[in-house]
Amino acid sequence: MNRRDAVAAALAILAPRLPDFEADEVLGRALASPGLHGAGPETAAWLSLVAYARHAFTEYDSYLDDGYDRDSARHFILDDLNAVLAGWGSRRRVTEEVGADEADTE
Repeated sequence: MNRRDAVAAALAILAPRLPDFEADEVLGRALASPGLHGAGPETAAWLSLVAYARHAFTEYDSYLDDGYDRDSARHFILDDLNAVLAGWGSRRRVTEEVGADEADTE
C-alpha cells in the first residue's frame, strides 16, 4: 500500500463521517506537510485532521489575528474543535496537555 492509500485508510477510520471534500483536503495536507513526511499514516492523518478542523471550522485564526498566542487560541477553541471531530465520527479528542497533538502542519 502506498503512503496516500495508507493515510486515506487511517483517516477513514479516524473520522468515518468526514465528507469526501473535507477528506481530500485533510489528505492533501497530510501528504504535503514537510513535518509529517516521517510520521506514520495514523499520526499524519490525525494531525492533519486536527489542523484542518482547527483552521477551517473554528475561530482559531481570528484569535491569532487578535494577538493571542497559539496556546491561548487553542484553549479558546478546544470545545468547538472537539465538537467538529465528534461530528465527523471521531472517537478521539484533542486535549490541552502540553505537546498533545502538536505538529507544525499549519
